[in-house]
Amino acid sequence: MDNSNDDIKIVQTDVGNKDGQNKCPKCGATDISLNTKTGLLRCNFCRHEFEPEKVEGLETDINNLQGDVFGSGAQDISQGSDDMITLKCTSCGAEVVVDIKNSTQARCHWCRNVLSINQQVPNGIVPDVVLPFKTTKDQAREHIDKFVGKRKFFAHPKFRQEFTTENIMGVYFPYMVIDVNSKASFSGQGEHEIRRYTVKEGDHEKTYYDAELYDVERDFDLTINGLTLESSLDKLDTSSSNKTTNIINSIMPFDTENCVKFNSNYLSGFTSEKRDTNVEQLRPIVEEQAKDIARFAANDTLKQYDRGVRWDSENLEIKGQQWKSAYLPVWLYSYQQIKNNKSILHYVAVNARTQETMGSVPIHIPKLILVSCIIELLSIIPIVLLEDFKYKWLFLLVGIIFYFVKYSKYRNSGARHSYEVETNKEMSNLRTVDNLVTTKRKLRSSSMDGANNKSIKGNSVSRKIIKSLKEE
Repeated sequence: MDNSNDDIKIVQTDVGNKDGQNKCPKCGATDISLNTKTGLLRCNFCRHEFEPEKVEGLETDINNLQGDVFGSGAQDISQGSDDMITLKCTSCGAEVVVDIKNSTQARCHWCRNVLSINQQVPNGIVPDVVLPFKTTKDQAREHIDKFVGKRKFFAHPKFRQEFTTENIMGVYFPYMVIDVNSKASFSGQGEHEIRRYTVKEGDHEKTYYDAELYDVERDFDLTINGLTLESSLDKLDTSSSNKTTNIINSIMPFDTENCVKFNSNYLSGFTSEKRDTNVEQLRPIVEEQAKDIARFAANDTLKQYDRGVRWDSENLEIKGQQWKSAYLPVWLYSYQQIKNNKSILHYVAVNARTQETMGSVPIHIPKLILVSCIIELLSIIPIVLLEDFKYKWLFLLVGIIFYFVKYSKYRNSGARHSYEVETNKEMSNLRTVDNLVTTKRKLRSSSMDGANNKSIKGNSVSRKIIKSLKEE
């Protein structure tokens, strides 16, 4: 990140933060943790609760955002930064070493007071903001129990025997939260169906379509609020073969507008992971995801084109971006499966704000194949009985379909965060062009050839970038 560029603004988000003891203003105790029922910090001695602090200085009017704005916690990680910080306890004078590679807090070994790291250090462990846990452990356990309970029949016997929600963990994962001010321009052609009819050709009937072809243009300003992206390389890799990290991605979005200023006490009683990626590594992914969001925003103005739209030209001019690093809360159950001498880590995750739940459950493949084969054999019965049914061959697919439906329900390998429709956005200054070109007749397909207005490109870009980062 080149801070010398005049178009770059760095907002120091840890102003007023102090390392060392965070004392309760009512009784002076340092034993402070999060009350997940209220989302507020609470003194564990006198039970006093603190009002959360908001980060000041970041842009709130995204419509007028220009250039690049970064929270200081989103600045580049320094590979040579010291992962050990020594703090002096103000109560007893002892020197306490905090291993900031793994934690932002340590307890004084003499007086037992808690010492915290709240000022940002260049190793990625102290973010700009944090979104406190709102879902209790008992609530998360209930959601995970319910999710797995619906998948017990084909679950691997060893998993059923060992499954317990007693060991679920509350984890703060690192993310980048990005706001974008942009202008989108699309041009191409769209088709609207005006007639559908069947023509008999020999012994067969074929369906044809008539459609009107239009030249289509859409120009508009677009603001994107809170586009959220994992900033841990491990969690970014949602196509990993040995970890079901797509599960963690799929429980987004979070209500990032409720993030508060970072305070180490929010992490008390939970674990956390520090980010290991920088803005410039993530920027191409964000830009491609922003284009996807713009493309789907344009779809709200294209409802008349029921056969689709083929964009021949797509352009997204980003006028301003704002990046801030964040810790977002997840309740996580993990299970390690050994399969063919290979370890596979399965996750069941609960969004600790919305309680959205998704997971991967190890499957007992022999049992699933056996039941699928039985269903396939039973499908022969209607084939024999329905002699005159034209499409009786479809029954031969019942067992195969059953297998893939159940496999998908248990593994959820396709589960993902649909950022293209779930991210908050606002369109303004819309300009539209819809000019009739011609009427096309006797088309064979029910959709427009080359239609791409519902295509998603950010995922493929993300996979390429992650692969290159892992090879570095």
